[in-house]
Amino acid sequence: MNERKVVVDTSIFISLLLSKDTARRRRLQTDPDHSFYCPRFFLVELFKHKERIAEASDLNEDELLECLYELLARIRFVEEGAIPIGTWMEARRLCVDVDPKDTPFVALTLHLDGWLWSADGELKTGLLPKGFNRFFSPPPK
Repeated sequence: MNERKVVVDTSIFISLLLSKDTARRRRLQTDPDHSFYCPRFFLVELFKHKERIAEASDLNEDELLECLYELLARIRFVEEGAIPIGTWMEARRLCVDVDPKDTPFVALTLHLDGWLWSADGELKTGLLPKGFNRFFSPPPK
């Protein structure tokens, strides 16, 4: 069976990190049917929100770092330079009036011919009328 390529946006990753639902995190960590990707830009966004994540988490620092490590170990990072300029231009066209900060995630989704896992309702609402409908919904428990 071919793995389904899923691009995980920052909001999903942070929600998994903060979630008390360890079963949901475990599914991401052990799911054999999906491979998970992020652009390297994701690490900048994650670092930008580190204080907010630490404050919102019920985990102590060691537990939070262990959880972060386990989730990051499941993500395959892609250098933005590996994505063709034409793909970047298409992603920019799609995101420019919705949320330009999502351009790297949409570009990577297009590049991989994958699926975007996002909890951003405004992004979905903005992209669907433009013909982008490659949104991932995890299977139920």
